[in-house]
Amino acid sequence: MKRGSQSGAPRDAALAQAIDGLWARFLPEIGERVTILEVAAEAAGGGKLTEKQREAAQAAAHKLAGVLGTFGLTRGTELARELELLFTHESSRGTDTDPRVAEIPAELRAMVESRKSSA
Repeated sequence: MKRGSQSGAPRDAALAQAIDGLWARFLPEIGERVTILEVAAEAAGGGKLTEKQREAAQAAAHKLAGVLGTFGLTRGTELARELELLFTHESSRGTDTDPRVAEIPAELRAMVESRKSSA
C-alpha cells in the first residue's frame, strides 16, 4: 500500500489552495506591473519612451520575474527576465525597434489572464 501518496494528497490540496489564495491577493499588483510594461512598450514603439518609463518597466519586469514562477508561470518568469534586460539602460536604445518589447507584455497579459481564470 502506498501510504505516502495518500497522506500527501490533503497536503498537496492545501498547498494548491494556499497558492491560489496568494495569487488572488497579489493579482492586482501583478496586473499593474503588466500594465506598466504595456504602456512602456507602446511608448517605445512610438519612439517616446522616457527614462522614467524605462526605469519603471525594468523594475516591473524584475518583480514579475521574481514572482510568476511561484505561481506556476515559469515561462512568464523567463519572459519577464527577457523584458527586464531589454529595458536595462545599456540595451534600451533598441527597445523602439525590437518587436519583442511589444510581444512580451501581451504574452504576459495572456498568461496572467489564463492563470486568473484557472485559480
